[in-house]
Amino acid sequence: MTSAASRTFAVRHVQLARAAFAALAALMITFSPDHSALVGSSVFSGFTIATGLVLLLAVWLVYPKGLRWPSAALGGVAVVAGMASGLYPLRTVTGYFVIVIAWALISGVIELIAGWRGLLGRRERREIAPGVADARPAALVGPRSESRDAAVVGALTILLGVALLFVQPAYALDYTIEEAHATFTLTGITIGVGLFGGYAAIVAVYLGIAGFSPRPAEADNPDLTAEASASADPTPQKDSA
Repeated sequence: MTSAASRTFAVRHVQLARAAFAALAALMITFSPDHSALVGSSVFSGFTIATGLVLLLAVWLVYPKGLRWPSAALGGVAVVAGMASGLYPLRTVTGYFVIVIAWALISGVIELIAGWRGLLGRRERREIAPGVADARPAALVGPRSESRDAAVVGALTILLGVALLFVQPAYALDYTIEEAHATFTLTGITIGVGLFGGYAAIVAVYLGIAGFSPRPAEADNPDLTAEASASADPTPQKDSA
């Protein structure tokens, strides 16, 4: 069990690692002339497995007890999706859309809920009766900046899944570029892989900025935030008179 004093890795390290893998996926898709299901599934598989391993390691190396469930859930979903996308029989147009959409919607909802709960948990404390505060210890929440970043990334991931739902996998449009004297075909899988590449680029930039942004020590150490959350908002004492 790691403690606040002995933790080497912090929230910013998780964000920077996720940003690095997202940037790598975006570059591979951007500079690849082949946007087929095979290439898209391969890039997605590597991205999700690497990201999932980072999140699973963060469960023990970064987050204290009580704040681990989002990282564990996101990491598990990402690894499963990456392994499924790595199976050769599933590296088809239909397989790509099904796996990426399922991953985007599930992980997006998890991350959005985790971020939203963190933001709401810092604003208000439950009352068991009008004017009577709940004497039970407050639920642990992460730093506000991390909760905000989680909510934004979760919303972006859900948006990716919704956008892919509107893409027809069988779509094909032939077009000609006169200057090149060549005819090309815009397909549904080309659009789908391109959307994932655009999503990866946006996430890479956002998490990169978040990771390099200055923040208080409490915001970069979940243990300190947990201790502050447990000691904050004391229960009002009754008047002894």
